Amino acid sequence: MPDKRPPAILCITSFEKGQEFMRECKRSGWTVFLLTVEKLKDAGWPRDSLDDIFFLPENLPLDGMIHAVSYLSRTRKLDRIVALDEFDMETAAALREHLRVPGMGLTTLRYFRDKLAMRAQAHEHAILVPPFTAVINHDEIREYMARVPGPWVLKPRSEASAIGIKKIKAPDEIWPLLDVLGDRQSFFVLEKFVPGEVFHVDSVVSERKIVFQAVSRYGHPPMRVAHEGGIFTTRILPRAGAESKELVRINKALIMALGLVRGVTHAEFIQSAADGKFFFLECAARVGGAYINEMVEAATGVNLWREWARMEMLGGRKPYSLPKVRNDYSGVILSLARQPEPDTSAYIDPEIAIRIKKHHHAGFVLRSKDAKRIPALLDSYADRFVHDFMATQPLPERPTS
Repeated sequence: MPDKRPPAILCITSFEKGQEFMRECKRSGWTVFLLTVEKLKDAGWPRDSLDDIFFLPENLPLDGMIHAVSYLSRTRKLDRIVALDEFDMETAAALREHLRVPGMGLTTLRYFRDKLAMRAQAHEHAILVPPFTAVINHDEIREYMARVPGPWVLKPRSEASAIGIKKIKAPDEIWPLLDVLGDRQSFFVLEKFVPGEVFHVDSVVSERKIVFQAVSRYGHPPMRVAHEGGIFTTRILPRAGAESKELVRINKALIMALGLVRGVTHAEFIQSAADGKFFFLECAARVGGAYINEMVEAATGVNLWREWARMEMLGGRKPYSLPKVRNDYSGVILSLARQPEPDTSAYIDPEIAIRIKKHHHAGFVLRSKDAKRIPALLDSYADRFVHDFMATQPLPERPTS
């Protein structure tokens, strides 16, 4: 007999995010389950869009997750399993393979989580990457550091943002770091530090084709902001500019090389200060953080969470169509704040589209039809934020929810 029940999706996340993804699934008639950690029991989940919520202890081993979700599956048929945060993607892929649920498996996921795998794949497809080496064989590390001039950066292969990154200025600095890492050292990659400006491209991919791209530039490289403090800014670039055109071209080649079938991506590139060339840094099959989704939606009308949900539900069985796209401009400014609930009422420009409400943070999403207005406002606000709000704290060694 045909299955008359509504299709069901299990959303997994260790962080509070993805509310619009879940709302879109429920609006489309799906049964929506959420699996998250116990300490987020009181978070702002879209409970009216959820059929059930399950809470598990933080840092539960993979076997425990497989046992838990397999137990749920005895009475709940799951048609899709989606990780809403990058740190849960291996878990979701392993669950899909174990329960034979459609979606990205562990092999393809490697190219979007493992910085060594994605670099090797990009390099194989003639996409520029900073010279790199695996942190496995010590003779190869010595040969690499003798051949590639420093400084270098030691990066965790499967962390996000600037977490766990160490800058190395001389070859003898790496060995004490590897001694501390011990058996964990093979989970790192070593690459040449390339000074320059950092860009990101946020994409919607349907059946291996990029159907939407937004090209943006960070005010300061995220690694510098994370390690040294400061104001985080990013903005969408003029679409007809040389930087945007080149990054659209490189990003298209990258997504084809990494093999994403459908979903969203957040890719980062650095433009070398020495020669102006763009080098690939990393790519994740997720929505970018730091209010990048809100920035993209403000300028274009495209909500990346919503479109990702739509493609997951279609599953390639029916054609996907992108909503109508606007061509405005937008930017984000965000700072850790000294005040628990910062007062931003002194900022009154009409370009403020969203006032970010987050404990001990101050920030805005800006929108304008004028491409030049956004960077001017971001520069002005960054100077004011230093005086009005800015605070700093050490970067954690591990992600926290």
